[in-house]
Amino acid sequence: MTHPLVMIAGGGIGGLVTALTLHQVGVPCVVFEKVREPKPLGVGINLQPNAVRELFDLGLGADRLDTVGLPAREWALVGLNGNDIFAEPRGLEAGYRWPQYAAHRGRFHMLLMDVFRHRAGPDALRTATEVTGYRNGPDGVTVQLRTPEGPAEMTGTLLIGAEGIHSPIRAQMHPDQPPIHWGGAIMWRGTTRAKPIRTGSSFIGLGTHEHRMVIYPISHPDADGLAQINWIAELTVDPSHGWKDAGWFQPVPIDSFAHHFDAFRYDWLDVPALLRGADVAYRNPMIDRDPIPTWIDGRVALLGDAAHAMYPTGSNGASQAIMDARTLGAAMLTHGVTPQALEAYDAQLAGPVGQLVLRNRGAGPFGLLNLVDQRCGGVFDNIDAVIPAAERAAFMADYKRAAGFARDKLNEAPRMIPEGARAAV
Repeated sequence: MTHPLVMIAGGGIGGLVTALTLHQVGVPCVVFEKVREPKPLGVGINLQPNAVRELFDLGLGADRLDTVGLPAREWALVGLNGNDIFAEPRGLEAGYRWPQYAAHRGRFHMLLMDVFRHRAGPDALRTATEVTGYRNGPDGVTVQLRTPEGPAEMTGTLLIGAEGIHSPIRAQMHPDQPPIHWGGAIMWRGTTRAKPIRTGSSFIGLGTHEHRMVIYPISHPDADGLAQINWIAELTVDPSHGWKDAGWFQPVPIDSFAHHFDAFRYDWLDVPALLRGADVAYRNPMIDRDPIPTWIDGRVALLGDAAHAMYPTGSNGASQAIMDARTLGAAMLTHGVTPQALEAYDAQLAGPVGQLVLRNRGAGPFGLLNLVDQRCGGVFDNIDAVIPAAERAAFMADYKRAAGFARDKLNEAPRMIPEGARAAV
């Protein structure tokens, strides 16, 4: 091929950050998105400081991110009787050079899409177009496409599969992979207009590993002091018979699950009232996929949930997709638009992120809730008598190292994509 072209399957967060990164380093690319008219779907996500740093380096600063979310100020775990297990500042208040953001997933997605279209032109994002398979060749890779006009093919230099947990590219690359893994956790998700609690921008995990709430705001307060509060209600059941309900993200009546959390009432938080203040709730199983030994096949690489769908217990699924994209861009600066760049990307991330998938399956940072439940049933007056402060701090520091956002290491690290850098094309 005379001119390199990277084809990206999937116009979600990972696919779009990859496209923005390639555009930044001068690599032509095209994004195929199967949805005809993408909409701002979903509820809350967290963007960790390592990912926010990369967004800033892409020119998506606080002025943009504040339109889709707000900086997080605190991360806290709380026991069944409402007493703190662990609490720490986050983002700038924790000494990071970059904030952590809590954002509305759909609005963040639309922001990425709008910026990419503006920078690369509307033809660089092709909606209603699905990649159904690929064929490696000595000088390029050919994709099979499903389009409104019928089947089609296109050849490019490299293919990036970023189409999510149900990725057809992953299924072709690893035809014998196990089915999607469900460990028994059911999530009900929604948002409620309410007053923020604690710091006004606190991420709160409440309860036990098998019966808990996650609560945090994803908008700045309005003139009445109300913000959009994201909540996730979780309950673990026997998974031995598999997930039997149809669909993966279904709207359900709030009264169908809110009773499980009737006891979660404290002088600083009324969970049943929070749940019943929502307009709609969505039910979903908490799912992931077993790690795979490699994310690449010749001129094809996986990225984001297609590579490493993980439980949201670490609040870093979207952040890892962003780090994937930037790592791939950095590899192309070194190796060009070549299979060798994909090999370097795979060698750096596939093994460690596969271990992170398993760590999140084991509760991730919420593992502290497990320890408290084992030692005192989740009810205590003095947490230091249950888990000493040093043990709690070491537990959290270990997770941050594994997830790639240990503060001092991140603050001291050079840019992944130097300003003005261009890949050899």
